[in-house]
Amino acid sequence: MAAAGSGSSVVSMAAAGGPALWRRLLGLLPHGRLGLAALLGRLSDRLSLGRDRRSRRSSWLLLAPLLTPVVPQVTAPSFCVCPEGAHRFQWIRNLVPEFAVSSSRIRVLSSPTEFYELMKEQIKAAKQRVVVASLYLGTGLLEQELVDCIEETLEKSLQASGPSDFRVSILLDFTRGSRGRKNSRTMLLPLLRRFPEQVRVSLFHTPNLRGLLKCLIPERFNETIGLQHIKVYLFDDNVILSGANLSDSYFTNRQDRYVFLQDSHEIADFFTELVDAIGDVSLHLQPDDTVQMMEGMVHPYQGDKTTYCEVANRRVMEVINAARTRQELHTQTFHGRRSEGDPLLPQQNPDAGGDQKTEPDTWIYPLIQMKPFGIQIDEIVTETLLTEAERGARIHLTTGYFNLTQAYMDLILSTRAEYQILLASPEVNGFFGAKGVAGAIPAAYVYIEHQFYSEVCCLGQQDRVQLREYYRNGWTFHAKGLWLYLAGSSLPCLTLIGSPNFGYRSVHRDLEAQVAIVTENRDLQQQLHQEQEQLYLKSGVVSLSTFEQPTRYVKLWVKLVTPLIKNFF
Repeated sequence: MAAAGSGSSVVSMAAAGGPALWRRLLGLLPHGRLGLAALLGRLSDRLSLGRDRRSRRSSWLLLAPLLTPVVPQVTAPSFCVCPEGAHRFQWIRNLVPEFAVSSSRIRVLSSPTEFYELMKEQIKAAKQRVVVASLYLGTGLLEQELVDCIEETLEKSLQASGPSDFRVSILLDFTRGSRGRKNSRTMLLPLLRRFPEQVRVSLFHTPNLRGLLKCLIPERFNETIGLQHIKVYLFDDNVILSGANLSDSYFTNRQDRYVFLQDSHEIADFFTELVDAIGDVSLHLQPDDTVQMMEGMVHPYQGDKTTYCEVANRRVMEVINAARTRQELHTQTFHGRRSEGDPLLPQQNPDAGGDQKTEPDTWIYPLIQMKPFGIQIDEIVTETLLTEAERGARIHLTTGYFNLTQAYMDLILSTRAEYQILLASPEVNGFFGAKGVAGAIPAAYVYIEHQFYSEVCCLGQQDRVQLREYYRNGWTFHAKGLWLYLAGSSLPCLTLIGSPNFGYRSVHRDLEAQVAIVTENRDLQQQLHQEQEQLYLKSGVVSLSTFEQPTRYVKLWVKLVTPLIKNFF
């Protein structure tokens, strides 16, 4: 208990005191293991280095997000990296709720078509709720079919005897969802007009896009300042967690990742509350295609930014802390009843069927990253996982947009685990062939990739850190996540899956969410391993010759501009 208390003091005080205080407080940390102390030391170095770097930058492009006041960082709960209890990753539950489930409830999907068909099936079968969080909803025929499925389910709910409690909650990004004359909003207006009491459409608007910045930056480019990027698809107590958006390419030929959690009431409740919380601080779409804030709520770009972010922080943290409290009470009750030999416990009931006969063998941790609101749980957990990976461990990391933060790159290059990093080749980058400036984005990613590869070579780390490029003719690549293989193991025990790309935007600008899935079940581990293998099988190893290919040629102006703007894409 003393150790946990010390950790809480460290994190709270350091968040308020800056780099110097980080170092002074390292002595308060428990010394049974040095991983957390090392992590905090790195954070201190990063803060100091970041200040030095910023003092040397003068480009006005990098000043855009700084035109409004900085939001104070919130403190994170304490955590101690130590292998206690059921598995070595239980320290994550000191930051977020821990949901223990049976692996038989988890299914890993592999294709866009499977994802799309399951979405329609689940919408049609829903009885109580459909909750959707995505960057945007496309405007094609496949997207319209999804909307038609929701409308059909709403109609059925009204035909049932008695008042209907069926609800639909949709959370999208305001700027992306409002792009063009036909957009996400116009796709959803018919639902709002027919079922105003059962449908809520929330459009999140970043508080960083305001004032002169909002007036000057044109459509499409304004999305670089910050987005609602979370992807959660929820139907009653079933949840699909993914990085995929709701657009036709994501249903046909854009490779992503998808995990289906079945009969997971507590997880579904958590993500419902999270989407509701973000929705409460978002603009609400009205049947006449106008938007308005919830009564009494601070406006995201017309009201005071600091006040708005503090309110949003409290609202989201209420969800996280309430879920943690419920889980702690549940755990205490569960273990108390077990110690008394309660014959009614499902795990001890010999007549119970299915999952009830077995102890949970899988743990799910929701990781939230909302730096505009001062919430950086996903960043803390990801950096700790990279820091703590021991020699002989293997980490497979994949991202559709290779633009890792400096902290992630430093950890990959300085820690002991072996890394295989999968990224999109230029031909399968989502921006490949785009018109105007956007068409140069794949080349910018090639330049960033080349710089990182050169650093790997300079450090002599080619045997430990390997880059691979995904290529599939006629497809694009959008998969992101991480698989962790402990030393000596041929199967992963942990995966991260969700919306973050491990880049600057994911960490600093956008609203993100993913889950850490930790499992002891070999069948689920095998599913995750096969998912990883299928992605990597469609890739080739990056070498010096890779950058000599004509498709890897980067124009001089792209090289000059990329360091100035890479934090915006």
